[in-house]
Amino acid sequence: MAGLFDKQADLYLDARPNYPAEWFSKLANLTDHHALAWDAATGNGQAALAVADHYERVIATDLSESQLKLATPHPKIDYRHIPSSMTDDELVELIGGENSVDLITVAQAVHWFDLPKFYAIAKRVLRKPG
Repeated sequence: MAGLFDKQADLYLDARPNYPAEWFSKLANLTDHHALAWDAATGNGQAALAVADHYERVIATDLSESQLKLATPHPKIDYRHIPSSMTDDELVELIGGENSVDLITVAQAVHWFDLPKFYAIAKRVLRKPG
C-alpha cells in the first residue's frame, strides 16, 4: 500500500490540507499527560507538526518512505518508517512500548487501516485509562 503514495509524494505534500491549531489544542486538553504522542500514517507529517506543539515527543509513523523523506524536520518529532513486514510487537516497541502513549492521531488515513489490528495496537500503547 505504501507504493500508492510514493510516486505522488510531492503532490501529496502540496495538496494535503493543514489542520486548525485549535483542534490539536482541544485534543491535548483531553489527555492528562503530554509526554508522548503517536501520529499513525503521518504521511509527510502535517498533523505531527501540530501535535508537537503540545507533546514533548511525537513518534510519526508511515509505510511510505517517500512521504517520510518529505516530512519537515522538528526536534520533537521522530519520523519512523514501518515496513509492512513489521510484527505488532515490533511496532509496539518502536512506538514506545506498552502503556507509553498519551495521544494517538490519524489524519486522513484511517480508511486504509485494518481497524481491528490498529485498535489492538492502540489499546496496548495507550496509557491507562486510554
